[in-house]
Amino acid sequence: MILILGGSGQLGTAMRARIPDALCPSRSQLDLAEIDSIEAQLDLAAPSAIINCAAYTDVDGAEADRETAHLVNADAVGVIARYAARRAIPFVTFSTDYVFDGRSTAPYVETSIPSPINVYGATKLAGEEEALRYGGSLVVRTSWLFSATHDNFVSRVLRRALEGPVRVVDDQFGSPTAADDLAGASTRELAAGTTGLIHLSGTPPVSRYELARAAVRLAGLPPALVEPCSSRAYPTPADRPLWSVLASGRSRSGVDRIRPWTDSLPPVVDAVRDRIAGRG
Repeated sequence: MILILGGSGQLGTAMRARIPDALCPSRSQLDLAEIDSIEAQLDLAAPSAIINCAAYTDVDGAEADRETAHLVNADAVGVIARYAARRAIPFVTFSTDYVFDGRSTAPYVETSIPSPINVYGATKLAGEEEALRYGGSLVVRTSWLFSATHDNFVSRVLRRALEGPVRVVDDQFGSPTAADDLAGASTRELAAGTTGLIHLSGTPPVSRYELARAAVRLAGLPPALVEPCSSRAYPTPADRPLWSVLASGRSRSGVDRIRPWTDSLPPVVDAVRDRIAGRG
């Protein structure tokens, strides 16, 4: 049986929809911050494969809680990767565009040199290194995840735009990725036996401002509700890379790439709008 960790999160929910018969322990049953108990809980589950969708994802919170972020994003990943390697079962875990510093002018590929500028990115990079110590692990880097099921950049913009103008930074560029598309692509990679590091994210590159305007327009609201501002005008505890566009330099014969976010966004906006209106 496939074991999905973090099954109640944004990506985990999409993954459960793809693998409905997977085993998905709650955080109270298997807490990645409880390092010493992970192997015993994995033994109880006796999985045929492990998909780790769990993570410490509070980018700003990680600046003040480095220890917990490292436990969940790095130490726990190493424990699980070692467990999977010893039992010769596949292990998939997810990382982020925030392992890069954003100083590039070209898309980052798998061979690009990471240089995180915040604690979250540093802990996720450490988790990559832990997983990749073992040959059977697959590390999937992705970026700017959105869905209709959980709070995310797209849903926050839509909620705020319904109340009035919303300011969005126009100097941060990335690769928006629908959670459902990532779940589908990742399970195909798992089935294909892919290991090592791979980038899976949407196309084309876009700024947060442009993405917000697209979402607002699809919701039937005036795009002018989205007002541009610079990152300097919107300070946060953790620095964000200004350019974190991902691309893949790996050939994946027979495995579909993720579709453009422009195709994935409309149904997500419709579902978010219905949920806000109380229709779903």
